[in-house]
Amino acid sequence: MSNAPIPPHVDPRKLADRGATLEGDLLLADLPRLCEPLADNQGVVRAKFFFERDERNAVVIHSELVVEVKMVCQRCLDLVVLPIHSECDYAVVKEGANTQSVPQGYDVLELGEDPLDLLALVEEELLLALPIVPAHDPKDCQQPAGLDEPEPSEDEVTRSNPFNVLAQLKRDPNV
Repeated sequence: MSNAPIPPHVDPRKLADRGATLEGDLLLADLPRLCEPLADNQGVVRAKFFFERDERNAVVIHSELVVEVKMVCQRCLDLVVLPIHSECDYAVVKEGANTQSVPQGYDVLELGEDPLDLLALVEEELLLALPIVPAHDPKDCQQPAGLDEPEPSEDEVTRSNPFNVLAQLKRDPNV
């Protein structure tokens, strides 16, 4: 087990042959695409990768990522701290190979002769784990004052629907 910094590029085949585990911290600031939707880039991603060969002798990677990110709540427009926990299993296949034999439950990771960009993999996995609409728990959050729809007053003139004339024409059998 390695608790040193996560290397940016690895050869998953060699690591799988050794049954290696990589564990360490990555700075959010080192993941620029992930930081775009966030309120700030302060924080640390706890990453753990298990490399092994399965019963078919295929290279598989199990990843666990844990991070807390700050985003703008879309309900109250205040900052919300969201815990993100992502686990994923990958089956490594050669670039252009047939992926039909990959067992269910594994994401396909096509890899040529170049080493695997582990930082890009972490960034992609966390981008997919982010909520589409970040928000506090509804009981902890209210809309900002002034954004509520005003109640119509009783002395407001109600407008007639311009399509009421068409509805009357449609009901009239003589037309």
